[in-house]
Amino acid sequence: MSAPESRFVKACRAQPVDRTPVWFMRQAGRYMPEYRAVRKQYSLIEICKQPKIAAEVTITAAEILGVDAAIIFADLLLPLEVMGLPFHFSSGEGPVIEKPIRCEDDIARLRTDRASDLGYVAEAVRLVSKHFGNRLPVIGFCGAPFTLASYMIEGGGSRNYVHTKKMMYSSLKVWDELLRKLVAVTSAYAAEQVRAGADVIQIFDSWVGCLSVEDYRRYVLPRTTELVKKLQATGVPIIYFGTDTATLLPSIQEAGADVIGLDWRIPLDEGWSSLGNRKAVQGNLDPVLLFASWPELKSRAEDILRRASGHPGHIFNLGHGILPETPVENVKALAKFVQESGE
Repeated sequence: MSAPESRFVKACRAQPVDRTPVWFMRQAGRYMPEYRAVRKQYSLIEICKQPKIAAEVTITAAEILGVDAAIIFADLLLPLEVMGLPFHFSSGEGPVIEKPIRCEDDIARLRTDRASDLGYVAEAVRLVSKHFGNRLPVIGFCGAPFTLASYMIEGGGSRNYVHTKKMMYSSLKVWDELLRKLVAVTSAYAAEQVRAGADVIQIFDSWVGCLSVEDYRRYVLPRTTELVKKLQATGVPIIYFGTDTATLLPSIQEAGADVIGLDWRIPLDEGWSSLGNRKAVQGNLDPVLLFASWPELKSRAEDILRRASGHPGHIFNLGHGILPETPVENVKALAKFVQESGE
């Protein structure tokens, strides 16, 4: 860990801090001119695979916004490549898995022995950690088993997750083997980020909100819990984040993460209450509010801070990532407002 005494890391552990820490998911992205300039020279994957550039993008965003943590620039799907599942980005459509997995034989062919090939992400973490020292904590991350499995099976984005749920419902053994392999690779990958200097790991379960409580508990919770425990063994706090998860929060808590991310669909105090107020929470402004007028944006941010009531363990963030075309000045003003509100 580079900055174990930072207010962000302390908040992750639900310890008292002098003010609410703030950072933003996808804080390095297309809304920022500096990032767009880099993208004119390199593809997203090229940035990820060149540690100096990934570190530069990470550092630039954190410094421009003045936030309390820097999240490493990487892509959720990088582990798929080392498992033997190539993917590419299609213009306007996002990631495309070239040969989606649909059967037991496909899963049997997936490799779990090449996580070290993702070392370029850890090297980027090392460079960012060296740059900031103890001034700013670094967040590493990985995808959750369900979300990565869904990408692998669906072949890209999905509305109904038909192929994913079909595999879940038709063969629990096959489904569980896929998740087992994903946990093996992602836990090794994220642990290497910690060894490189990451202070916190965030697990992204972006698609898990498509599940009922029963399905989450039966098909997803056991392996997600396994991943959380493996990562907690590294000694850093773990954040678990999913979208559209209001109904799943009590079950999500059972996975054991130190911090639960809340999206904007549930008021922050209600979400925290559903967790028994026992965990730290992160969130939860609707990212579209960053397009609103400053009075409206400020009012909504004030409401979230009021609902947190100064209780230890609140990290201010959005309920999902910053969107393209978001006004940079609004993001900077929001970060400054949250920081000054606690002074």
